[in-house]
Amino acid sequence: MATLRAIKQRIKSIKSTQQITRAMKMVAAAKMRRAQDQMLAARPYAHQIKSLMQRLLAGVDSPSNPLLIQRPVLRMTLVVITADRGLCGAFNHNLIKRAEQEFHLEKDKEISLVCIGKKGYDHFRKRNYNLKYHYTNVFNNLTYEVAEEIAERLMEEVISNKTDAVRVIFNEFKTVLQQNLVVEDFLPIPVDDTVKEQGGIDYLYEPSREELLDVLVPRHLKMQIWRALLESFAAEQAARMTAMENATDNASELISNLTLEYNKARQASITKEILDIMGGAEALRQASS
Repeated sequence: MATLRAIKQRIKSIKSTQQITRAMKMVAAAKMRRAQDQMLAARPYAHQIKSLMQRLLAGVDSPSNPLLIQRPVLRMTLVVITADRGLCGAFNHNLIKRAEQEFHLEKDKEISLVCIGKKGYDHFRKRNYNLKYHYTNVFNNLTYEVAEEIAERLMEEVISNKTDAVRVIFNEFKTVLQQNLVVEDFLPIPVDDTVKEQGGIDYLYEPSREELLDVLVPRHLKMQIWRALLESFAAEQAARMTAMENATDNASELISNLTLEYNKARQASITKEILDIMGGAEALRQASS
């Protein structure tokens, strides 16, 4: 059994850790609320512009825009959006594991990586994956300009034939307790066949569909990257808040167990001292008789 001093020191250490995890939970909760507000504000626009894109594409048989042309995929770019920090449960692990699965599933292709977030970058850099470029600490001050820059670089790579397809992997915010791992084909923009099959009202466009697409495609792609960043950041804070709450609860349980152990050890020590006193008294009594 551990000494009283050692148990007391462990309790003190765990209480100190518990204060940190409780504070981190509160900070994550505040950040999550702000990120959730931004995410919910961006979702309707992102979904509507995506729906409009699909309606326009449904009426174009042979698009001329290189961002829309489906081609044989020999080279692929994976964009992996992770967090810059840990302490958020399996948030980063699940993303990295899914990205590694893509390498195995698409092993017949030349795959390169674009990492957004320090955790993903550190993991793949140490394992000598083909890294094109990376963005770290973007979530410290997340702005739409960052999404624009990322989207423009990805579009330029497709236009200049440096890559044939771009796929994005990120965590989508579903609830505070649950994140949805998403793998989306980003470029070339996939056509939803169900829109063609449904038909519906045939609109007249001025200017033409192709001219509208040339304007809307870059806006659509920038908005989808922005949405992915917002979703990932909100999901990260939710995962961190849950992880810190669990850590705080575990610390409370551990403190209770150690307190019980401390009390048992203290009682055993007192009992031993009483027995020693009684034994000494009995020895003196026998010696004097």
